[in-house]
Amino acid sequence: MAEVDLYLPIKKFLQGQGYEVKGEVEDCDIVAVRGDEGPVVVELKLQLNLSLILQAVDRLAVSDRVYVAFRVGKRHSASWRARGKQVKSMLRRLGLGLLTVSARGKVEAVLDPGPYRPRVVKDRRARMLKEFAERIGDPVAGGSINKKRMTAYRQDALRCALGLKRGGVTKVSALAAQTGVDRAGPILRDNHYGWFERVEKGYYQLTPSGRGGIEEWAGVIGDLGLEREGGA
Repeated sequence: MAEVDLYLPIKKFLQGQGYEVKGEVEDCDIVAVRGDEGPVVVELKLQLNLSLILQAVDRLAVSDRVYVAFRVGKRHSASWRARGKQVKSMLRRLGLGLLTVSARGKVEAVLDPGPYRPRVVKDRRARMLKEFAERIGDPVAGGSINKKRMTAYRQDALRCALGLKRGGVTKVSALAAQTGVDRAGPILRDNHYGWFERVEKGYYQLTPSGRGGIEEWAGVIGDLGLEREGGA
């Protein structure tokens, strides 16, 4: 199957809406015109890929109504199936539309092109800035693929672990005061890493997993100075 096989279904789809359609006009795969309206441009690929996006963005120089079009269905457009929501968000930000063509030649207008005004998601921005402010130093290189990351939360958990290693069974309020970790109580109760064990109400001790966690992150602990703050 070739890209040209997408042409006829899309041509019929546009003709059904009153457009006159022609293929390969200048650099455009499809150009459609209806009355005095501005032209519609469609760029074709069998699968969604960067080349298709770049071509469509270039066509915005000749029309503000540009669509990308690709085949959907089994063995086609894995990126679309896996990340459809993200793909639509990206195309919307670029001002592009989207047409999909099924194996049976059915065309669906998934997204129409139009001007887009980026909107900051305030909650996500607040979480990002909070993490930035609370994280000590720069312990994780950008682009790292390791799922275990040294977040501000993990840093606070390590502070608590170091405090318990030094002091043994400790009251939560005392540990918070010693380590400077205001959220020591929730960290110990939630115990996301399995490092803490409640001995009695309000008192915790370090588990073997907690000692292992300290050993696992020993290099980072030294770099961040947590040993000096929380004790060894």
